[in-house]
Amino acid sequence: MLNLNHKNLEVWKVSIQLVKETYVVTKLFPNNELYGLVSQMRRAAVSITSNISEGAARKSIIERKRFYEIARASLVELDTQFEISLELNYLRDIDINKIDKLLNHTFALLSNLIKSK
Repeated sequence: MLNLNHKNLEVWKVSIQLVKETYVVTKLFPNNELYGLVSQMRRAAVSITSNISEGAARKSIIERKRFYEIARASLVELDTQFEISLELNYLRDIDINKIDKLLNHTFALLSNLIKSK
């Protein structure tokens, strides 16, 4: 694997944890959601960390900021999908305490990263 600077960013490290936790939690979902909500949530989580990586590799500040904004938008999408999961009783509040902290921490880190550009 490449030894690139984005892997040193705290926001990238936290977003990797968010991906892992999303995969763990979505294993609890009913099988009929495998190609629906589960797939969408996993793709959104992966999109967050992927856009952070791609943004960090861009030379232009404008491009970097744009990819970080896309990552933050995917994070908001994932948050909504977790809310839907709670409403559908696929999860309980207790199931997502760690996820909630990761979502909020990632959002704050991305927001600060965007402001700094």
